[in-house]
Amino acid sequence: MAIRHNNIITNNHYHKKWQTRVKTWFNQPARKHRRHQKRVLKARQVAPRPTSSLKPIVRCPTFKYNTKQRFGRGFTLEELKAAGINRHFARTIGISVDHRRRNKSTESLQMNVQRLKEYRSKLILFPKKLSNPKKGDSSAEEIKMATQHSGVLLPIKDTFKPEKARAITDAERKHSVFQSLRMARSNAKLFGIRAKRKKEAAEAAAQTKPKKGK
Repeated sequence: MAIRHNNIITNNHYHKKWQTRVKTWFNQPARKHRRHQKRVLKARQVAPRPTSSLKPIVRCPTFKYNTKQRFGRGFTLEELKAAGINRHFARTIGISVDHRRRNKSTESLQMNVQRLKEYRSKLILFPKKLSNPKKGDSSAEEIKMATQHSGVLLPIKDTFKPEKARAITDAERKHSVFQSLRMARSNAKLFGIRAKRKKEAAEAAAQTKPKKGK
């Protein structure tokens, strides 16, 4: 309803009980302490197993971030097969498995296969029965040396090596990137035309070549 005559302009006030709907966060420090206690308890329960499972190294998606590496969800079935590890057995020895991921390059496949082999070589595998160890189980001496590993298993190593400062060479000064790009574009554009001309010239030369014995 519109305002008429000498009356006040309406200025309604709603949400008068907002104090009852305020979300507080005073329990944050207590929750942090509780999560820490749960992690410690879980580590004691699974000891001497590692506190985390082995993850593969993958590339971040999209063109913007694909130069960076991070940990993936799990190893592919192809990677496990190349490393000689059964996919069902892998989960029992702390290896994450992801049946959905696909290997799109040989480099990533070989890198994760090597990662699995390195983990398998360092792993101390306890037998189900100490009195009846099976093939692949660790010896009694190795079992005594076992300690729980906390943190990330086989962290990503930074392989980037920055180049040292050096003087610019004469060849680099004379080299023109613009000219090289133009030449590459021209060669790609005229590749078919040049090949056609070369073929026609070879056919014409073969026709005009005199035959032997005449």
